[in-house]
Amino acid sequence: MSRIEDCLQSLKSQGRSALVPYITAGDPSLEMTLSLMHAMVKAGADIIELGVPFSDPMADGPVIQAACERALARKVCLADVIDCVSKFRQEDGQTPVVIMGYLNPVENMGYEVFAARAQAAGVDGVLLVDLTVEEADFAVPVLNAHDLDPIFLIAPTSPDARVARIGEVGRGYLYYVSLKGVTGAASLDVNAVSEKLSAIRAQTRLPVAVGFGIRDAASAAKVGRLADAVVVGSALVSKIEELGHDEQAILEQLPAILSDMRQAMDASP
Repeated sequence: MSRIEDCLQSLKSQGRSALVPYITAGDPSLEMTLSLMHAMVKAGADIIELGVPFSDPMADGPVIQAACERALARKVCLADVIDCVSKFRQEDGQTPVVIMGYLNPVENMGYEVFAARAQAAGVDGVLLVDLTVEEADFAVPVLNAHDLDPIFLIAPTSPDARVARIGEVGRGYLYYVSLKGVTGAASLDVNAVSEKLSAIRAQTRLPVAVGFGIRDAASAAKVGRLADAVVVGSALVSKIEELGHDEQAILEQLPAILSDMRQAMDASP
């Protein structure tokens, strides 16, 4: 059983959903990323999604695009992200970590090299935004061989047959993109999310995480009543941008946001 599976099963047995924060590695610095990972766990994070800076993050809105640009300006690369996870594991051997990014950096490193290094560092899952399930045969076996859960996105427009296929190939959890558009876009329609989750669960037994549109404790609580996991990204990354290089404020305010979300999710009937 992977750390991801163990975490989600444990929470389900408690009647709770997972809180999954996303931050872009290297923004505002790699040292701060490592400190934030530990601080977020203490604030209630159950799984961490760590973004790999990329020059063309097509699924991301302006907030995360800007974070990628800031990290790339500091020369942060995929190898640095893997090294960050390795350092995190020196103190935390339990919290699952998912690397989230795009195909190009992994292709440049080489799938086998990447998978071996990620496994050695203690990475648990890999979500490559532009890796479609129809074209995943070259990547998924490599990830599986190194005990890395391949995680796939599901869109509001994904037909049942495609959802079923993703459920067969994916592991860990499925990531339902609750909005049509990029990260940080629009507002959340909870009723539409509920309907789509019912359709997804008719096709797979994998846990379903919901991301895009989770802005505050109230929206986290609403989605937490429906999903196995709640992913929050842009709300955190925008706070990092707002606070700039005030590291103390970042280490105080981001965990506070997550703590409010965790409390609201746990209090929600």
